[in-house]
Amino acid sequence: MQDRPRIVLCYPVEPRHIAQIQRCLPSATVVDAGQERVAAELPGADIFCGHPKVPVPWADVVAAGRLRWIQSSAAGLDHCLVPSVVESPIVVTSASGVLADQVAEHTLALLTACTRRIPLFLAQQARREFVRRPTRDLTGATVVIVGLGGNGRRLVEVLAPFRVRILATDWFPVRKPAAVEFLGGPDTLPDLLPQADVLILAAPLTDHTRDMIDAAALARLKPGAILVNVARGPLVVEDALADALESGQLDSAGIDVTPDEPPAAASRLWTAPRLVITPHVGGQAADRIDAMTDFFCDNLRRYGEGRPLVNLVDKRLGFPEPPADILE
Repeated sequence: MQDRPRIVLCYPVEPRHIAQIQRCLPSATVVDAGQERVAAELPGADIFCGHPKVPVPWADVVAAGRLRWIQSSAAGLDHCLVPSVVESPIVVTSASGVLADQVAEHTLALLTACTRRIPLFLAQQARREFVRRPTRDLTGATVVIVGLGGNGRRLVEVLAPFRVRILATDWFPVRKPAAVEFLGGPDTLPDLLPQADVLILAAPLTDHTRDMIDAAALARLKPGAILVNVARGPLVVEDALADALESGQLDSAGIDVTPDEPPAAASRLWTAPRLVITPHVGGQAADRIDAMTDFFCDNLRRYGEGRPLVNLVDKRLGFPEPPADILE
């Protein structure tokens, strides 16, 4: 690293966040590039923290040979885990779990909107109708969670008081939480789907998870199951989801993410029955930038002291390995 390392930021920081980062590494030059200048600033960065939403010439950044560490300000890494970065010595860390509380809250909101028929009753309210309709129970349901990372494990804690039966899969099926009846690897999902009253997706987007919930997977679900996706849109095949809702194979679905964001005007998701869509707000929090900056500063201190980084990503897998205390 340079004698005066250059830290480039691309998340909505305020001057106090920049000052906080500067205090962690006083020798550094801290640059708030924003979305407007991130592509131009990255080749001259030693450390990058952010989530570019504009095209970044990653191959040129790698070729410049200066960048040493990417700290994603999101749990997802599809914005930076391109082949050139994967093949490079650049270290990547994610923000997995930083906003697990908010993701769990939002998952519960989508799920209970489906079970208690909130969209239906809101539509009735708009028509000034006061009519009782059948609802579903979350209490006592069998819930299958795909992905038991930071968000998934927090979700287990939130769901447990509803006395649900929880089954889960994860790439690292280790240290099963007490509230989880079964935790298996990805290959166990086909056997779990027929048991699911509720299927919740909390896995990262990788080559292994892209399109994992296709027509065949949806057909294996118990008829009338509920799907909730708070992970990444491309985990679910869009037309397969619309088909399952239209046929009644799915009772309903709540999704905070879609394959294209926003969905195209002609997307069937806009008109699919019993589908609740929110615009990728599961990770929103009043103190989101504070929490992200605190996390980055902790990792920055670790980086400067040569200690292990939190959420160190296995770039070939596309997500972090579990912490050491979970692997033990």
